[in-house]
Amino acid sequence: MVILVTGADGQLGKELTKKLAETFTVIGLGREEMDVSRKKDVDREILKFKPTIIVHAAAFTEVDQCEIDYRTAFEVNGLGTGYVAQAAEKVGARIIYISTDYVFDGQKFSPYFEGDVPNPQSIYGMSKLLGERFVNLLNKGTVVRTSWLYGHEGNNFVKTMLELSKNNNEIKVVADQIGTPTYVKDLVDTITKLLDKKAGIYHVSNSGSCSWYEFARAIMTEAGFKPEMVRPITTEEYGALAPRPRYSVLANQALINEKIKPLRTWNDALKEFIREEKGHD
Repeated sequence: MVILVTGADGQLGKELTKKLAETFTVIGLGREEMDVSRKKDVDREILKFKPTIIVHAAAFTEVDQCEIDYRTAFEVNGLGTGYVAQAAEKVGARIIYISTDYVFDGQKFSPYFEGDVPNPQSIYGMSKLLGERFVNLLNKGTVVRTSWLYGHEGNNFVKTMLELSKNNNEIKVVADQIGTPTYVKDLVDTITKLLDKKAGIYHVSNSGSCSWYEFARAIMTEAGFKPEMVRPITTEEYGALAPRPRYSVLANQALINEKIKPLRTWNDALKEFIREEKGHD
């Protein structure tokens, strides 16, 4: 089986490429090799490699920047996914598309199930939902929604907190947005289990929930810094450009239906991540 990974130079793409290559023939394409917003690039590469499965991880994920550069957000996350889905159909490939908890508006305040109606409030969420629609319409593929992703590659919230902690200054973190941090390694392990499962929407995140503030304090504690350096603030005080869901915890019901064990708690995953990060130093 040949698996093509888009966005192979990103934090998720790198981990996917490495893990899948242990078992399968993997082609990892970053933006330099295939800009998904360019249809001719997408057609050329997918028709050349004729993969069995395409794990589509390429995305414009800078949430606030999407509000400014909304055209690029829709070209990459929306139309780009449509181009990948069209090309996949030409070669008979199945898509596994990585989406986000930001397709929900955050007004439910209990875990979101796969069948709940999306209502994105940000350009990022809207563009990712458009991608989902293209995957469903053109490929009948699989949509994997995940949340608050962090890993050893690239930039993410955990790495930012660890960097800021070195200054020993007060760190202000939003305390009124609730979700689930998800370790890239755990997400990738679960994606490999979905390769031979039926198509559809799956919510894949670590178990449990917390606020960004609680997450930041846990990071400090695990890394051996003082959690007191983190101070809670409101969403309004933080003043981010893009609206975020106040609550975006994902229920993993589709995984359970397919007899796939839900992911471990976010606390346990964070402990392993911090331990491994220290090992890299």
